Amino acid sequence: MTQQQDSRRVGIVLVSHSRQVADGVAAMAAGLAGVADAPVAGAGGLPDGSLGTSEERITEAARRVDSGAGVALLADLGSAVLTVKTLLAEGDVLPEPTRLVDAPLVEGAVAAVVTSVGGGDLDAVAAAAEEAYTYRKV
Repeated sequence: MTQQQDSRRVGIVLVSHSRQVADGVAAMAAGLAGVADAPVAGAGGLPDGSLGTSEERITEAARRVDSGAGVALLADLGSAVLTVKTLLAEGDVLPEPTRLVDAPLVEGAVAAVVTSVGGGDLDAVAAAAEEAYTYRKV
C-alpha cells in the first residue's frame, strides 16, 4: 500500500437510495476501522427523507470528507451509479480527484475506510474496495 506523505486521508462517500443504509454502513465501517474521525459519509435518500439519490447530498458529502487526498464513491444500485456518473461528467462539482469505485457497498466500504485510515492513497483505497468482490462467505 502506498503511504501518503502527510495526514490527509482519502474520503469515502457511500451513495445509497436509503439514508439509513448509507449512514448505517458509514457508521459500521468507521467503527470497524476503530477511528472516530474516519473520513466516511453517507449520501443516501432524497432531502425529504424518501428513497432516491440526490446530487446535492452526494456533492455535500464529498466536500465534507475531502482533505485533498481524493474521494472514493461507492454506490448501491443502478440509478445511484448513474447519478454519480452524471456528477463526475460535469467535471467541476466534486472535489478532485474523485472516483467511482466498482465495489460491493458494505464490504467495499469497510475495506476502503480501513485502507484510508491506514494511509492508503486513492488507488490503494479503490483497489481494496474492489477486492471485496472476491470475499467468499462459504
